[in-house]
Amino acid sequence: MSAPVQLPFEQVDPLRVAPQLRELQSQGPVHRVRTATGDEAWLVTGHAQVRRLLDDDRLGRAHPAPETAARTGESALFGGPLGNFVTEKSDHARMRSLLQPHFSPKHLRALRPRVEALTARLSDELAEQGPPADLHAAVAVPLPILVICELLGVPYEDRDQFRAWTNDAANIRDRARSEQGLGELFAYGQKLVARKRTDPGDDVISRLCATEGVSDVEAAGMSMALLFAGHETTVVQIALGALALLANPDQWQNLVNDPTLVPNAVEEMLRAPGKGGGGIPRYARTNLEIDGVIIQAGELVLLDNGAANHDPAVFADPDQVDITRSSAAHLTFGHGARYCIGAPLARIELQAVFTQLAARFPTLRLAVGVEELTMRRDVLTGGLTALPVQW
Repeated sequence: MSAPVQLPFEQVDPLRVAPQLRELQSQGPVHRVRTATGDEAWLVTGHAQVRRLLDDDRLGRAHPAPETAARTGESALFGGPLGNFVTEKSDHARMRSLLQPHFSPKHLRALRPRVEALTARLSDELAEQGPPADLHAAVAVPLPILVICELLGVPYEDRDQFRAWTNDAANIRDRARSEQGLGELFAYGQKLVARKRTDPGDDVISRLCATEGVSDVEAAGMSMALLFAGHETTVVQIALGALALLANPDQWQNLVNDPTLVPNAVEEMLRAPGKGGGGIPRYARTNLEIDGVIIQAGELVLLDNGAANHDPAVFADPDQVDITRSSAAHLTFGHGARYCIGAPLARIELQAVFTQLAARFPTLRLAVGVEELTMRRDVLTGGLTALPVQW
């Protein structure tokens, strides 16, 4: 077998799959790779295989020997195994059952008018500021933070502090910094839980605290996991979604001309960016076979949902942004038992943003060439550092 391919791949265009990954994909769906930490792993790039394995109980996030397990990066929370190998399945089911009611379609539908009002406020501020502007800083960053703060009951004025901690926790290069950020974030969560115990509000943290059998430690851990996942990924998606449209002015014009395309456009924006992060980490709980390749128990398997979203067997001309295509098969939010619990909220936010941007800024366009934009390489979620626009 040839030598493992080194991750991460060099991505020259944020809207296209890295050339090296495209080459691998053309050779088959399963590949031997070496992660950024020097550990060997398996990379799965085919849509059918990634979709099936995302919901396969023979893969999990825990490992029987976590201290010696292969890692994807230095992030203390995301770079290696998570949870208890023996109780992983029941622990995950318990967490889902505790959180699902707060993210039910009915509960989130009631939140939609508030999301739209917050988006309108940010659009007003953007219009007042005038062009040129950084759409990343003006809309992509503040909206998900405002929304998750209201939903969880986290003070918005603490945003700079907790965002710094989540950035540190997600750092994939500096383990000590990641551990420090994670510790600070958890300590902050414990303070919030203590406050909600004595002064509850109409928010998720207060309701978790009121749930029988949920300890302060458990409530703080779940709340801070939601705080991280509930804003950081959506920040990235809003900016990359805007880039996908503005880098293809015909697609932006289609949206301006026909606002009913917004829900479909959002699915294409979730699919289209060529994310090069290596995918979703799982550990084999037993020996298994993937398309003729034998995976040994304990080995790291990276389910590359970004590559799967660009599988030409499922999406014709996958590097082309087309807001009229059916993109419903994308795997951006995962699939199966671990499907992202916050997916409905992310969709509400993305739909609100692009409905209002198309209506209020129909002449919106990039203020710099795509080649001048820079991506974050130091954190798990990646994403743009800025998105300069004009109108």
